[in-house]
Amino acid sequence: MTSNLQLQVENISELIHYIRGEKVILDIDLARLYEVPTKALKQAVRRNINRFPDDFMFELTENELVGSRSQIVTLNRGQNIKYMPFAFTEQGVAMLSSVLNSPKAIEVNIAIMRAFVQMRKFLETHKELALKIEELERSVGVLDENVQLIFESIRQLMKKKSEPMEPIGFKIPSKTRD
Repeated sequence: MTSNLQLQVENISELIHYIRGEKVILDIDLARLYEVPTKALKQAVRRNINRFPDDFMFELTENELVGSRSQIVTLNRGQNIKYMPFAFTEQGVAMLSSVLNSPKAIEVNIAIMRAFVQMRKFLETHKELALKIEELERSVGVLDENVQLIFESIRQLMKKKSEPMEPIGFKIPSKTRD
Protein backbone atom coordinates (compact mmCIF):
# COMPACT_ATOMS: atom_id res chain seq x y z
CA MET A 1 0.00 0.00 0.00
CA THR A 2 1.31 3.43 -0.84
CA SER A 3 1.57 6.17 1.73
CA ASN A 4 -0.80 8.18 -0.47
CA LEU A 5 -3.47 5.53 0.06
CA GLN A 6 -2.82 5.56 3.83
CA LEU A 7 -3.31 9.32 3.80
CA GLN A 8 -6.59 8.78 1.99
CA VAL A 9 -7.77 6.33 4.66
CA GLU A 10 -7.17 8.96 7.33
CA ASN A 11 -8.86 11.70 5.28
CA ILE A 12 -11.81 9.49 4.36
CA SER A 13 -12.86 9.27 8.01
CA GLU A 14 -13.53 13.00 7.85
CA LEU A 15 -15.90 12.46 4.91
CA ILE A 16 -18.11 10.02 6.80
CA HIS A 17 -21.26 11.72 8.10
CA TYR A 18 -24.17 10.54 10.23
CA ILE A 19 -27.42 11.07 8.38
CA ARG A 20 -30.68 9.29 9.25
CA GLY A 21 -28.75 7.28 11.82
CA GLU A 22 -26.42 5.86 9.16
CA LYS A 23 -22.72 6.40 8.49
CA VAL A 24 -22.61 7.65 4.91
CA ILE A 25 -20.36 9.31 2.35
CA LEU A 26 -21.88 11.78 -0.11
CA ASP A 27 -21.65 11.44 -3.87
CA ILE A 28 -19.69 14.68 -4.25
CA ASP A 29 -16.97 13.37 -1.92
CA LEU A 30 -16.90 9.96 -3.59
CA ALA A 31 -16.60 11.57 -7.02
CA ARG A 32 -13.67 13.62 -5.77
CA LEU A 33 -11.97 10.49 -4.40
CA TYR A 34 -12.62 8.51 -7.59
CA GLU A 35 -11.45 11.51 -9.63
CA VAL A 36 -14.61 11.53 -11.75
CA PRO A 37 -17.26 14.23 -12.18
CA THR A 38 -20.18 13.92 -9.75
CA LYS A 39 -22.50 13.87 -12.73
CA ALA A 40 -20.75 10.77 -14.14
CA LEU A 41 -20.94 8.98 -10.79
CA LYS A 42 -24.67 9.74 -10.47
CA GLN A 43 -25.31 8.59 -14.05
CA ALA A 44 -23.55 5.28 -13.38
CA VAL A 45 -25.64 4.80 -10.23
CA ARG A 46 -28.89 5.65 -12.02
CA ARG A 47 -28.07 3.20 -14.82
CA ASN A 48 -27.64 0.51 -12.14
CA ILE A 49 -30.24 1.71 -9.62
CA ASN A 50 -31.41 -1.85 -8.90
CA ARG A 51 -28.01 -2.46 -7.23
CA PHE A 52 -28.65 0.33 -4.71
CA PRO A 53 -31.58 -0.41 -2.37
CA ASP A 54 -32.47 2.15 0.33
CA ASP A 55 -30.09 0.62 2.86
CA PHE A 56 -27.19 1.05 0.38
CA MET A 57 -27.97 4.56 -0.87
CA PHE A 58 -30.57 7.29 -0.41
CA GLU A 59 -31.09 10.78 -1.74
CA LEU A 60 -30.97 13.62 0.76
CA THR A 61 -34.09 15.70 1.24
CA GLU A 62 -34.03 19.48 0.94
CA ASN A 63 -34.43 19.80 4.72
CA GLU A 64 -31.47 17.49 5.36
CA LEU A 65 -29.38 19.43 2.88
CA VAL A 66 -30.30 22.85 4.28
CA GLY A 67 -29.88 21.67 7.88
CA SER A 68 -26.41 20.29 7.27
CA ARG A 69 -25.18 22.42 4.38
CA SER A 70 -22.44 24.14 6.36
CA GLN A 71 -21.10 20.82 7.63
CA ILE A 72 -21.52 18.66 4.54
CA VAL A 73 -21.90 20.44 1.23
CA THR A 74 -19.97 23.61 0.59
CA LEU A 75 -20.49 25.34 -2.72
CA ASN A 76 -18.60 28.13 -4.38
CA ARG A 77 -20.32 31.49 -4.36
CA GLY A 78 -23.10 31.65 -6.92
CA GLN A 79 -23.41 27.87 -7.27
CA ASN A 80 -26.67 26.06 -6.66
CA ILE A 81 -27.44 22.40 -6.24
CA LYS A 82 -29.55 21.15 -9.13
CA TYR A 83 -30.07 17.63 -7.75
CA MET A 84 -30.05 16.43 -4.18
CA PRO A 85 -26.89 14.52 -3.20
CA PHE A 86 -26.84 10.74 -2.86
CA ALA A 87 -25.68 9.38 0.48
CA PHE A 88 -23.94 5.97 0.29
CA THR A 89 -23.72 3.59 3.23
CA GLU A 90 -20.77 1.23 3.58
CA GLN A 91 -22.60 -1.40 1.53
CA GLY A 92 -23.44 1.19 -1.13
CA VAL A 93 -19.79 2.18 -1.42
CA ALA A 94 -18.87 -1.49 -1.84
CA MET A 95 -21.48 -1.80 -4.59
CA LEU A 96 -19.97 1.23 -6.35
CA SER A 97 -16.85 -0.82 -7.00
CA SER A 98 -18.87 -3.07 -9.31
CA VAL A 99 -20.46 -0.09 -11.07
CA LEU A 100 -17.25 1.93 -11.41
CA ASN A 101 -14.85 -0.82 -12.39
CA SER A 102 -11.57 1.01 -12.78
CA PRO A 103 -8.22 0.59 -11.02
CA LYS A 104 -8.72 3.95 -9.27
CA ALA A 105 -12.23 2.96 -8.09
CA ILE A 106 -10.92 -0.32 -6.68
CA GLU A 107 -8.04 1.42 -4.89
CA VAL A 108 -10.35 4.06 -3.41
CA ASN A 109 -12.95 1.48 -2.38
CA ILE A 110 -10.32 -0.47 -0.46
CA ALA A 111 -9.34 2.71 1.37
CA ILE A 112 -12.98 3.55 2.13
CA MET A 113 -13.69 0.05 3.46
CA ARG A 114 -10.64 0.37 5.72
CA ALA A 115 -11.88 3.73 6.98
CA PHE A 116 -15.27 2.24 7.86
CA VAL A 117 -13.54 -0.67 9.64
CA GLN A 118 -11.27 1.72 11.58
CA MET A 119 -14.30 3.74 12.63
CA ARG A 120 -16.10 0.59 13.84
CA LYS A 121 -13.01 -0.53 15.80
CA PHE A 122 -12.65 2.91 17.35
CA LEU A 123 -16.28 2.95 18.45
CA GLU A 124 -16.04 -0.60 19.79
CA THR A 125 -12.87 0.02 21.83
CA HIS A 126 -14.29 3.22 23.26
CA LYS A 127 -17.69 1.72 24.06
CA GLU A 128 -16.48 0.66 27.53
CA LEU A 129 -15.15 4.15 28.21
CA ALA A 130 -18.44 5.67 27.04
CA LEU A 131 -20.36 3.40 29.44
CA LYS A 132 -18.12 4.43 32.35
CA ILE A 133 -18.58 8.11 31.53
CA GLU A 134 -22.34 7.59 31.37
CA GLU A 135 -22.26 5.86 34.79
CA LEU A 136 -20.21 8.73 36.22
CA GLU A 137 -22.69 11.27 34.84
CA ARG A 138 -25.54 9.41 36.53
CA SER A 139 -23.72 9.31 39.88
CA VAL A 140 -22.83 13.01 39.62
CA GLY A 141 -26.51 13.69 38.93
CA VAL A 142 -27.46 11.92 42.17
CA LEU A 143 -24.70 13.79 44.01
CA ASP A 144 -26.00 17.09 42.62
CA GLU A 145 -29.48 16.27 43.94
CA ASN A 146 -28.05 15.53 47.40
CA VAL A 147 -26.05 18.77 47.42
CA GLN A 148 -29.19 20.69 46.43
CA LEU A 149 -31.08 19.09 49.33
CA ILE A 150 -28.32 20.17 51.74
CA PHE A 151 -28.45 23.75 50.48
CA GLU A 152 -32.24 23.79 50.73
CA SER A 153 -32.04 22.57 54.33
CA ILE A 154 -29.52 25.31 55.16
CA ARG A 155 -31.79 27.95 53.60
CA GLN A 156 -34.74 26.73 55.65
CA LEU A 157 -32.67 26.85 58.82
CA MET A 158 -31.61 30.42 58.03
CA LYS A 159 -35.23 31.48 57.50
CA LYS A 160 -36.40 30.29 60.94
CA LYS A 161 -36.85 33.14 63.38
CA SER A 162 -34.43 33.04 66.17
CA GLU A 163 -36.21 32.46 69.39
CA PRO A 164 -34.70 33.81 72.59
CA MET A 165 -32.81 31.06 74.24
CA GLU A 166 -31.82 30.65 77.82
CA PRO A 167 -28.17 31.31 78.36
CA ILE A 168 -26.06 28.26 78.28
CA GLY A 169 -23.62 27.58 81.07
CA PHE A 170 -23.38 27.26 84.83
CA LYS A 171 -25.88 29.32 86.82
CA ILE A 172 -25.36 30.30 90.42
CA PRO A 173 -28.62 30.00 92.20
CA SER A 174 -29.58 33.26 93.79
CA LYS A 175 -29.88 33.18 97.60
CA THR A 176 -32.76 34.83 99.16
CA ARG A 177 -32.28 36.30 102.67
CA ASP A 178 -34.89 36.07 105.21
